[in-house]
Amino acid sequence: MPEGPLELRRAARSGIAPVDLNLIRVFVAIAETRSLTSAAARLYVTQPAVSQALGRLRRELDDPLFHRVGRAMVPTPLADSVYPGFREALAAVDRTLDGVRRFDPADSTRTFRIALSELGEIGWLPAIVRAVRRRAPEMRIEVVPMDVQALPEWLGRGTVDLAATPSPVPGRFEKVVLKTQGYGVVMSSRHPLAADSLDLDAYATAGHIVVASDSGAPAVEHALRLAGVTIEPRIAAHHFAALPPLLAASHDLIATMPDTIAEGWAQTWPLVVRPLPFEMAPLDVSLYRRSTTAHTAALDWLFETVARAIRGSSGRFQVIHGDAADG
Repeated sequence: MPEGPLELRRAARSGIAPVDLNLIRVFVAIAETRSLTSAAARLYVTQPAVSQALGRLRRELDDPLFHRVGRAMVPTPLADSVYPGFREALAAVDRTLDGVRRFDPADSTRTFRIALSELGEIGWLPAIVRAVRRRAPEMRIEVVPMDVQALPEWLGRGTVDLAATPSPVPGRFEKVVLKTQGYGVVMSSRHPLAADSLDLDAYATAGHIVVASDSGAPAVEHALRLAGVTIEPRIAAHHFAALPPLLAASHDLIATMPDTIAEGWAQTWPLVVRPLPFEMAPLDVSLYRRSTTAHTAALDWLFETVARAIRGSSGRFQVIHGDAADG
């Protein structure tokens, strides 16, 4: 037997080889969701069936595998050690079966969840829906509001299937770069800074609006720290949609946001956009996919379809528009 961790050798001696594939599916589902209820929902079985399967696998491997801590099922060291191998083996089996079954999006009635920021939902969701419904008219898409801090857990457990964000997501998640996005400073055309070039001192002392849902905010904050600037915002909004009318009516406020979107708004609102007065590299907006093994062929298709739809879309951010008259 090849050399390996004690836990793996112990698992092998306990009889991993003849273990029922369905038990491995249950194990992987529990490991990824940390919940018997969620694992049952993913596998379309009852919770007692999951509990029974877990009991069989515990006897097969001579290990409790998971301990309940609060509402979560926490893996044991043995469970942690065998999970990667089980997951990879299960993914290989599922891809092989999917190849035989020839996944057809036209027949799919699955529900997939995509994490999008507010701007992503406004700008890209119409293109995503058109692309998906063209080939998979019965597939259901659910948008989950973006939470950058939660993404590693969401993608790791399969809470969401895809996520489009400019914020790097730690972990071994497959991704593709969709677009490169710069940032700029937007303000009313009547703002005292609108007529002149914007320097760092003027930027730092201006009244700022920040948006809680901006998934690029961590990159902006990092660039400001490198520039030695600390911003104390006057207004903290939750939605980007509030910015155009708020800025147009307030001649002492500015906002730092994606420049292409701000420039689109400036076509119909009395706003101007100025370059950042500090160094900040453009952000790569990437599409990430979950690392869990469920419905691999369907996820492969959705990943490619959504990436292609976003890349081919100029966005519909101008739907938040004004009448071009000064406010």
